[in-house]
Amino acid sequence: MLNRRRFMQTIVAAAAVPAASTAMAKTDAHAGFGKLRPDPNGILDLPQKFSYQVISRHGEEMDDGLLVPARHDGMAAFVGKDGSTVLVCNHENPSRLQSYGAFGANAERLGKIDPSKVYDYGKGSTPGTGGTTTIVYDPLQRQRKHIHLSLAGTEINCAGGPTPWGSWLSCEEIFRDPGSNFEWNGVVNREQKHGYVFEVHAAHDGLADPLPLKDMGRFEHEATAVNPATGIVYMTEDRHQSLLYRFIPNVPGKLLDGGRLQALAIKGMPEFDTRNWVGSKQLKPGTWLDTAWVDLEQPDVAVNDLRFRGREKGAAIFARGEGLCYADGEFFMTATIGGALRLGQVFNYRPSPAEGTAAEDENPGRLQLLAESSTDSLLRHADNLTMSPWGDLVICEDTAGHCGLIGLRMDGTQYPIADNAYTDSELAGVCFAPDGSTLFVNIQERGMTVAISGPWANRAKPEHLTSE
Repeated sequence: MLNRRRFMQTIVAAAAVPAASTAMAKTDAHAGFGKLRPDPNGILDLPQKFSYQVISRHGEEMDDGLLVPARHDGMAAFVGKDGSTVLVCNHENPSRLQSYGAFGANAERLGKIDPSKVYDYGKGSTPGTGGTTTIVYDPLQRQRKHIHLSLAGTEINCAGGPTPWGSWLSCEEIFRDPGSNFEWNGVVNREQKHGYVFEVHAAHDGLADPLPLKDMGRFEHEATAVNPATGIVYMTEDRHQSLLYRFIPNVPGKLLDGGRLQALAIKGMPEFDTRNWVGSKQLKPGTWLDTAWVDLEQPDVAVNDLRFRGREKGAAIFARGEGLCYADGEFFMTATIGGALRLGQVFNYRPSPAEGTAAEDENPGRLQLLAESSTDSLLRHADNLTMSPWGDLVICEDTAGHCGLIGLRMDGTQYPIADNAYTDSELAGVCFAPDGSTLFVNIQERGMTVAISGPWANRAKPEHLTSE
């Protein structure tokens, strides 16, 4: 588990400094790991003494004879054999763009795999082009050892999250029914419903059984995070009026055995609007609110209305809930267009000691707006995030311009870690190797995974920062 002692100390410090908690404060470019250097290869700017290797690139032939899909997105790192790191990576591709998938522009490589391992075969012409790839990376040689397709036939696999039992939950950010539909430049033939979560075991060297976890809800999923103490899975939703969900499994660690789906509400304040948009009640950073959870019946819906049904029951609303991660008993979530200026928010959820039980009502969980971007913020439109080994959040940006990786402390100060100054692509899938030695991140529109090496342990301490 990542060390968060420094992180928890800064939470206490932030509570004593109200001015620092009002917004994410812009910091000097030399804070953190130092000034970023222009990349002569035009891929990613990094601080001095840091370097990267591209370990996955769209269109390369993989070890299974298929092609690396495009649009790398959510991702997690797992312990592999003989000191290796195993990455499971999502690909956010629509079926209408077959050239983005693993099977070739005309699905000519589809016959290389067992049809039973393809969730939506698309009548053999438009199979789902999303899914996941699994990469085995050697941190000593700093190179990829193996890569293969590990989930096939799904669509728009955006984010997800790792589980404590060694699997990746891959989420479809799409809601589509079976049938033939004309979409932009052609007909897409779908044989299955879409809008589900799928489980991919990192240690498996082939294709996962493509089994939708229907009790976890059918909606436009974004990210997941699991509480290892309870097995409860939390989920975000990338919509302007989204909810924060949790899935209480009947058997922890066995998600296919079903369970109960719920949505977060603010205790005593039904339908609370966390977005801080004009006309909504303003939620100040640093404020803690007691929470409750409302049941969502019939989660495998025929109409994309779970978020509306949840709100009618009193669930709180978020502005495009996206990134979600777990660290030492707490959860951190981003809302990409939350805030008065719609530049993004970061939330902290602290579960109840009785989370998911009847005793939870007397000792509820708590939600805090941790930070909100302003015009003075270095961070804009927070998306995927992870907890770093040194105790700060590392957050991907998803802006209209170039995007970076930003470090966020709990006092609201920020510092740059990396910058994609060469394209307008979002960064995604940020995660550390289990030993903390390597940071992985995806450049989505360039279709690549990058492994970043360097002196991560030498991060500048907060007292060395110069705020502007």
